[in-house]
Amino acid sequence: MLGDLLASLRDDDPRPAVLGCGRTGRPVVRATRADLSRLTTGYAAALHARGLVPGDTLGVAVRPGPRSLAVLLAAYHLGLRVAVLDPTAGPDVLLARLGAAQPRLVVADAAAQAVAGWAAPLARRAHLALPELAALAPTVTVGRRLPGTAPALPLAPGPRPRGYDGDGDAVIVFTSGTTSRPRAVVHTRASLTAGMRAVHDLVRPVPERAVLGGTFFVLVPSLAAGAAVALPARTPRRLVRQAARLAPQATYLTPPQVRAALAAGMRFTGRVYSGSAPVSAELLARVHRAGADEAWGVYALTEVFPAAAVESTAKSAFTGTGDLVGELLPGVRARTAADGQLLLAGPNAADRYLGADRTEWVETGDVGRVEGTRVVLGGRRKDMILRGAENIYPGLYEPALHVPGVDLAVIVGVPAGDGDERVVAVVQPAAGVPAEAVRAALRVPLDRMGSARPDAVVVAQVPLAGRSRKPDRAAAARLAAAS
Repeated sequence: MLGDLLASLRDDDPRPAVLGCGRTGRPVVRATRADLSRLTTGYAAALHARGLVPGDTLGVAVRPGPRSLAVLLAAYHLGLRVAVLDPTAGPDVLLARLGAAQPRLVVADAAAQAVAGWAAPLARRAHLALPELAALAPTVTVGRRLPGTAPALPLAPGPRPRGYDGDGDAVIVFTSGTTSRPRAVVHTRASLTAGMRAVHDLVRPVPERAVLGGTFFVLVPSLAAGAAVALPARTPRRLVRQAARLAPQATYLTPPQVRAALAAGMRFTGRVYSGSAPVSAELLARVHRAGADEAWGVYALTEVFPAAAVESTAKSAFTGTGDLVGELLPGVRARTAADGQLLLAGPNAADRYLGADRTEWVETGDVGRVEGTRVVLGGRRKDMILRGAENIYPGLYEPALHVPGVDLAVIVGVPAGDGDERVVAVVQPAAGVPAEAVRAALRVPLDRMGSARPDAVVVAQVPLAGRSRKPDRAAAARLAAAS
């Protein structure tokens, strides 16, 4: 898929490739396919001229957009291994990750480097920090330079260097761990390509209409199919105007983005996909009612992207316990370990964790079961609540709380002494829905939870965390304890 996109780029192709959003929601061309072609060739030639060879690690800290995409395509073309560096992770974490990845070169935009002098207040407000990069690896700036940033990486003239045709590591994505032991997923060129093809086959992009979405896994398959990609506007109101003007054939947004867009009056077109955090049947149904032809929940991990998918109709019709996350995508295999944990394998599964041996089966951390080709989750293993002598897995019961009028709901444990816990549901109402109406709507599903029924229900905003804005269960537990 990446090779297909690289082969399709030409310097004389005027078709739009990457779109931004104007103030009124009007699509703005940020890069044509010709621009993307020239950027990719120029960065590939520049990296090659600096002596980088297949297998070398390139650190990348560039905000999503044409330049970051061109750098990633150039690195893939040359057979480099990209270490994705998140500028929002904080200086200590970033330094640890740089130490683990050991890049020969780091490319960063000016915003990621804005940590000193006049830019420091701006950087702190944006939660951006890449301190002392030069102490660990040579650093260069892509795009506009600002005072105090590293030297520029200019686009090198001449033809694109010869590409690398073999397999090998393609990307390092840091997921968790500590500053002393950062944890990172390593995907090979083969697993990355398999994941891209799975996304292409699920989304089915065609050249005639744009796709709305900002992740690398959306950009590459869509552009390879000839479709332009619009990067989602940052504010819900502008996103609503953007979607109205664009009428995309497909949209990919995280659940928090979807909820905010719906609250702002979003009308959807085509097929809508949501993932990176739990997607309830009620949320998908709301998307469907807001105009989408199809509304899909996508089950994906950094280690296996994507793994399974379910359309709104099938998810709403599911009456079993747990959360139906869908049919396994072609090539993906699943089984349940002796401890109830869901294990996944397949051509799009990561090769290994950085510094560890290769493994065939990926431990998801989710309690789950496999029903034929369908996967049903019962929550995160670490989220288990112990009340009395009973183990309660929140994921088995949370889907039932997502009734009309509820935006998001989590079940958490609150310490009750002697190692026991109280079970509390933290429920976030939809915009404009009073707490009394939410409590009334929850009476039946709470009655059906039997021995797992929560001891209390707190109606409040569910705290979120991380780039994907998943529910922050620790913060929700603190909120529940204080209520």
